[in-house]
Amino acid sequence: MMPVRMLAVHYPHWPVVAAGFAAGVPAAVLASGRIVAVTPAARRLGVRPGQRRREAQARCPEITLVAQDPGRAARVFEPVVGAVETVIPGVEVRAAGTCVVPARGAARYFGGDRAAVEQVRRALAAAWPAVVSQAAGPGPGTPTEAGAEIGAGVGAEVEVGIGVADGPFAAEIAARTDAIVAPGGTPALLAPLPVELLGDADLVDLLRRLGLETLGSFAALPAADVAERFGPAGSWAHTLARGADPRAVTPREQPVDLGVAIAFDPPAGQVEQAAFATRRLAEEVHELLRAAGLACTGIQIEAETDRGQRHTRIWRHDGPLSAAATTDRVRWQLDGWLTSTALSAPPGSASEGQVAIQAGLVRLRIEPVGLVPAEGRQLGLWGEPGAAAARVARALTRVQGLLGPQAVLTAVVEGGRDPADRIRLVPWGEPRAAAGLDRPWPGTLPAPAPTLVHRPALAADVLDEAGERVRVSGRCTVTAPPARLMIGAEQPRAVTGWAGPWPVDERWWESGARRRARFQLRVADGGGYLLALVGGRWWVEASYD
Repeated sequence: MMPVRMLAVHYPHWPVVAAGFAAGVPAAVLASGRIVAVTPAARRLGVRPGQRRREAQARCPEITLVAQDPGRAARVFEPVVGAVETVIPGVEVRAAGTCVVPARGAARYFGGDRAAVEQVRRALAAAWPAVVSQAAGPGPGTPTEAGAEIGAGVGAEVEVGIGVADGPFAAEIAARTDAIVAPGGTPALLAPLPVELLGDADLVDLLRRLGLETLGSFAALPAADVAERFGPAGSWAHTLARGADPRAVTPREQPVDLGVAIAFDPPAGQVEQAAFATRRLAEEVHELLRAAGLACTGIQIEAETDRGQRHTRIWRHDGPLSAAATTDRVRWQLDGWLTSTALSAPPGSASEGQVAIQAGLVRLRIEPVGLVPAEGRQLGLWGEPGAAAARVARALTRVQGLLGPQAVLTAVVEGGRDPADRIRLVPWGEPRAAAGLDRPWPGTLPAPAPTLVHRPALAADVLDEAGERVRVSGRCTVTAPPARLMIGAEQPRAVTGWAGPWPVDERWWESGARRRARFQLRVADGGGYLLALVGGRWWVEASYD
């Protein structure tokens, strides 16, 4: 596979640029106690990447040292990436300060590699004020003054390299020297360079000990011998050293803002006042989704009041939401916020933790979440199928809007040993994915499953013919056959059949281990029960019809 022609942009001192320091300021960025980037002024005074803090301060006492901030470096680099994309689409960010992009199409369009490079350079110069603005934000040093010096010019104050070569590996190396390598000339570019550029410390150490100090000497080895001696990692490094990098770029995903908002002036204090705007917002959101070929399984609703209160709620659904369903959910949520009495809800109630809006609504924003490809759906021949189920869903969703998501719960069957462990309650509309069903679960209760699981388990007692409590020995044998069952304060009932005990010893290696014995009992009135003996006490875990 032939390498793809690539253009790379590289800022060698990007961490200090992102930190807000100009080229003339002695400054450096630290990571794990070592220097990772320096300004040209600090380099002239003898400070180099790789030095320890004390060595750098000894060489340059006036140097300013700051900790590395990868998030800030990436944020400040964003205008640079955007500038490259205005000239050539499909940029891949390799690291903060370095990006690559396919160059073949741009070279044909602009009339050659050099013309494409000049177009990119002009775009970077035009975008530099935005970089200065980002670097002048909150951060170390004196960013505002530094930002002014940084903005003096891309070529003069801040070093930037733009290179073109075959493959992203060679293009990044070419960018370090501002070189444009002719097609097919990548092996000659790489041959005299040190093997340290491969970036694999263990492999580099081995190659050095074998006397292979340059990429050219390593590339001269037969590929089959390299694969046999150095394994997959060495084989890949050999491919790079030969200038045969087959990788294509993976363009970054362009962030798409699908949220829409509306402001209310004067503030809306009733749901009816916001109802018309709600429908329009929902339709706008779904127009944006259709244009992007997407659908959403959830919606995030944000509201802001004239008192500065901010409220956010996310509604989810099992399938894609329509514009009408989105409208309903936004309206119901506003109804819950504007009319809820949750501030006075008693502790433990379904609406505990809800906060009612006690002021007028000044801004409403909705944003789709849970994006999925829009695959469309076929309606029934005589109208919408499942209309009754849809009405039930709308009613339950409205209850959630008034009382909170935890007010309506549905059960999901999962893997487990006990009936109580196999049921998980999730809020209505949340994903109902089951977990653990494919595991063996030794000691699980065999079929048939109980019809009613008691949460919490009911206190009980199992007695023998003499009226003594039935117990289980260490060898898992009963002290006497069960004769009567007492559940709470109920009258004793005669036991007509029983099975067990089945010991369950869970997480025995932890301090919170749970050890118990399970029984199945049948009583005279025909009822059946699943009981557990835990620490000498009996509990009814479930009932059979």
